Amino acid sequence: MSFCKSLMLAMIATLFLTYVFGVSLIEMLDVDVYVGNELIEPLKAISVSALVVVLLVVVALAIVLSVFGSIIFAIMLIFGSVAMVMLGFFWPVFLIAGVIWLVTKEKKSYHPG
Repeated sequence: MSFCKSLMLAMIATLFLTYVFGVSLIEMLDVDVYVGNELIEPLKAISVSALVVVLLVVVALAIVLSVFGSIIFAIMLIFGSVAMVMLGFFWPVFLIAGVIWLVTKEKKSYHPG
């Protein structure tokens, strides 16, 4: 399953579970949510808080992926540069070893059956 599909399914599941548990909790505890002097419907109160939480999770995920992505990219750059330096330094040895291997390897003869 791709990352985007998994992320979308996780957000939908979060919204659904927040709605189901939030409505049941508000009805069970008989909680009223007010903004100023105005009573907010339970569905609006839960949906707004659920959307805010989902947005915060997406922002945190983007920050974590960018930080770890940068660290992994830097490590790959270091290993790649060390490999290129080693290849640049030892290329004559690799060339001579390749020529010796090509000259001395056993030739397989082909016998049609």
